[in-house]
Amino acid sequence: MLYPDLFKSLESVRWHMDTDVPWQIFDASRLSDDQARTIKMNAITEWAALPATEMFLRDNRNDSDFSAFMSIWFFEEQKHALVLMEYLRRFRPDMAPSEEELHNVRFEFDTAPAMETLMLHFCGEVRLNHWYRRASQWHTEPVIKHIYKLISQDEARHAGAYLRFMKKALTEKGQAFAASASAAFAKIGVLMASASRTSQALHPTNLHVNKALFPNDTIQSRLPEPGWLEKWLDEQIHFDALWESKVVDRLLHNMSILFDRSFASVQELNRYRKELSKGMTTLLPTTSTKTPGVS
Repeated sequence: MLYPDLFKSLESVRWHMDTDVPWQIFDASRLSDDQARTIKMNAITEWAALPATEMFLRDNRNDSDFSAFMSIWFFEEQKHALVLMEYLRRFRPDMAPSEEELHNVRFEFDTAPAMETLMLHFCGEVRLNHWYRRASQWHTEPVIKHIYKLISQDEARHAGAYLRFMKKALTEKGQAFAASASAAFAKIGVLMASASRTSQALHPTNLHVNKALFPNDTIQSRLPEPGWLEKWLDEQIHFDALWESKVVDRLLHNMSILFDRSFASVQELNRYRKELSKGMTTLLPTTSTKTPGVS
């Protein structure tokens, strides 16, 4: 069981909003309207941990260990929303999100295969760690720079926790389950490491998750400014090819650890995915599953 150890390790490095955020060094002259607006959008996006947690608990009813871990993940992700809102409340109350704007990103996600969703969120945490690191560099106001560093470190730790659950799926739940999980991890890994081949940012909040609400069924589509994410990445924090390569390298590094096999490129991971797909036919009956937002 991973939950007790994860609780202990994450508790030992948990930061506190009152004592670990240097509110006293705020410099109003170094915060622009555009920067404040991006903080608002990040706060609302982080609030979407609420429907994501509801999805995780629903789709992992047979996994109490992972479900218990959700108590940690949910708490820390909601704290991200809270600290960003507190920053705005103190220094730019005109930009603070309303309760209605927050509630608008809470909607039901379609059921999806648990292992594909796990891998999707692992990749999302890796990507978000890099987005927030870049955001910290882009911002000029010292308090918000510090906040983005804090939450980026949380996202990295969350990715590490998800990776441990992925390893558990490959080693403790039987050969057939491990084969299915491996295929799911490789499939989503190839997708999420291929951002250069897509026209949109590859993150769970930017994927379609409810057919009945399409096209208004991504977290980003339900923000006050639906096109904000691309503007933030391309025009503001300038998350360019160099930074994207850092994400891909980190994903490939972790896939190499997970599968105990070196992957130097997405192409190599894709070839391994195809090998796994062929092997699946000898272990499992043919099924039809689809992750929302993943074709």
